[in-house]
Amino acid sequence: MIRKLCYIVVLVLFATACNSTKFVPEGDLLYTGATVKVVKDSNITNKQRKLLQAKLKEIPRPLPNKKFLGVRYKLFFYNLAGEPKKEKGFRHWLKTSLGEAPVLFSQVDLEYNRSLLQNFSENNGYFNTRTSADSTRHGRRATAEYKVNAGKQYKIKSVEFPSDSSVIGKAVARTYKRGSDKTTGRQNIKDKKAKPGRVRSLLKVGDPYSLDNIKLERKRIDTRLKEKGFYYFNEDYILVQVDSTVGKYEVDLKVKVKDEAPVAAKTPYKINRIIIYPNYSINNDTMKTYEKYKDLRIIGNDGLFKPRVWDRTLYFKRNDLYNRTNHNLTLNRLVNLGTFKFVKNQFKESDTIGNYLDAYYYLTPLERKSIRVEILAKTNSANYTGSELKINWSNRNTFHGAELLTISTFGGVEVQLGGKNNGFNVFRYGGEASLTWPRFISPFRLKSSSGFVPRTNATIGYEFQNRMKLYSLQTFKGSFGYGWKEDVRKEHQLNITEISYVRPQNVTDLYQEQVDLNPSLKHVIEKQLIFGPTYYFTYTNEMNQRRKNTFYYKGGIDLSGNIAGLVTGADIKKGDTIKIFDIAFSQFVKIQNEFKHTYKFNKTSLLKSRIIIGAAFAYGNSDEIPFSKQFFIGGTNSLRAFRSRSLGPGSYDGSNEVSEFIPDQSGDVKLEFNTEYRTDIYKFIKGALFLDAGNIWLINKDIDKPGSQFTKDFMKDIAVGIGAGLRFDFSFLVLRTDLAFPIRKPFLPNGQRWVLDEVNFGSGSWRKSNLLFNLAIGYPF
Repeated sequence: MIRKLCYIVVLVLFATACNSTKFVPEGDLLYTGATVKVVKDSNITNKQRKLLQAKLKEIPRPLPNKKFLGVRYKLFFYNLAGEPKKEKGFRHWLKTSLGEAPVLFSQVDLEYNRSLLQNFSENNGYFNTRTSADSTRHGRRATAEYKVNAGKQYKIKSVEFPSDSSVIGKAVARTYKRGSDKTTGRQNIKDKKAKPGRVRSLLKVGDPYSLDNIKLERKRIDTRLKEKGFYYFNEDYILVQVDSTVGKYEVDLKVKVKDEAPVAAKTPYKINRIIIYPNYSINNDTMKTYEKYKDLRIIGNDGLFKPRVWDRTLYFKRNDLYNRTNHNLTLNRLVNLGTFKFVKNQFKESDTIGNYLDAYYYLTPLERKSIRVEILAKTNSANYTGSELKINWSNRNTFHGAELLTISTFGGVEVQLGGKNNGFNVFRYGGEASLTWPRFISPFRLKSSSGFVPRTNATIGYEFQNRMKLYSLQTFKGSFGYGWKEDVRKEHQLNITEISYVRPQNVTDLYQEQVDLNPSLKHVIEKQLIFGPTYYFTYTNEMNQRRKNTFYYKGGIDLSGNIAGLVTGADIKKGDTIKIFDIAFSQFVKIQNEFKHTYKFNKTSLLKSRIIIGAAFAYGNSDEIPFSKQFFIGGTNSLRAFRSRSLGPGSYDGSNEVSEFIPDQSGDVKLEFNTEYRTDIYKFIKGALFLDAGNIWLINKDIDKPGSQFTKDFMKDIAVGIGAGLRFDFSFLVLRTDLAFPIRKPFLPNGQRWVLDEVNFGSGSWRKSNLLFNLAIGYPF
């Protein structure tokens, strides 16, 4: 059987290879690629030769048709489609989407590619390089062949920066290294003795000559000068002279400012007037009113904004030296206020004596007040589907200081689609009011130096939730805290306090009967009072689309009742439970971490992985974590081969519980790992293969849940599931379908937990017990 299969594969590959030139025009050849060989020579080392050859191989164009396992698969589909009669239909889609036209030898310019190889070699210091190009024909195919005889690589002997006493000369000289002479700016550098740790320049003695490094050095110098007031300077005014006659295979580099650079480019400028148009419109005359505040001139404000808004947002002050960093930070902050539709900035030479710039800021506000109505379709990991109506009213400039006031109300219904019985539907309604100030509000002076406006947030909310046939919950919430970003990657969220009060009511006899059979259900309907600070830190570089590897991390700590417990000496183990408003407040520490990694194979496929690690510990006034703060696992965004909250804790088998509705298994410790390969299939359709693993555990032993405690053998309790899915990415909405099944069940006896050998898609009973379909909106992580 295996031998026959091999014969078939060989025949298919042979037929494909024979068919690859089917649509190559008469008189032309199929281009199958290029070889670049750096000739072995005593002028360069073997390591240099291999490195240079690897880089040169990427240069020749065009690229041949792509191959996989020796088959030009895109060309195969192109030929298979033939000549479709219409510009639509399956054959046209096969030819244009999966197929690729043959790359012809007539498209190859041998001399042009040879010159590219020559230039690349010389630009990297191999000055005496000789290159040649040729081609070889094999039937109706042809390859290009390039030979490179590289000369010995030149290295930098010395670097000389300007040593004259001009303003621009001193400024350029100071960019060479940290701690340069700020009085004379003398940097006549033939600098083999310079301390490496202090050198800023990319041009270093002993390094190979590189034209790319010279270009980057010009950009670096220009960037440094922009920080020192040289507003009109640009990198084209920098000249790096190369002298290759100074020694054997060595060059001297001399950095200078071009003589033809204009006077304005060689002059540092300071800020004179700062003019702000806070209500700018090209259709209206905004010059009617004028207001002066400190160094600012505010035109056309008409009481719209308090002047101190600009004092906190703008980095420039009168007589400050122009600085590109402050320029960009100011623009970022104005945009980040979230109050303006358009932000435009302009610098003009001032009409005063001296070298001054006037800074103009033209700001077009958004509508101050707005109302938005949303109707949402929802699915969640607990197998509920429903809709929600949400009304939001916003005021973007509540107290004329760019404050944002948002008041929202909502109402919705969710219908249970899983469980032993249906009918336990959920009705929710409530409201929330939040006020955000674009600054720190604190008795202490706090200041953020980033381009992102720090925010102070105050929120208060109420929600009523009615679970039909079971119980109702009223939840009151409030918080006060700060949010700020260090830069585009790092973000902090500190809530000085978060208060949550949960009050149950209308508990039915049905639910009470279930509590008597399963005591863990009583935690859901207990009164809860949670208050204390929380802190979260987020780091991500996922916004960089060009990186092959991107990372995301979010970590946080939740502290509830710790100061109150310390002050009152609360100790539930001694019976000293402290109550506030006749409710025992919760005291615990909760830490959680989430790591994400993305590896991009190419533009159409990637591997995304996630790790979640969390733990919560109750002490003092509490002997267990409040239900709303515990960890859960399973469902559409977690372990997709297990229903939400049905797994764990540990090796405990929750299916044995006598319950009329979906279980709510929870834990104090959580460990979860997910990895998913995603690839484009067709336009908006993407496919995925995934593996999920993890579980939750209790810190304390529970005699009603054997095997639920977290121990050193926790890895034996890990559940594993695998599956595949489709993502319909409509840009405004991602509809996700996943089909998953378990391959490791921790609730089975030891030695029987791996169940991969039991997988049987042809068995109806196996599919009913194991195969789980998930329908969700958005990506799982």
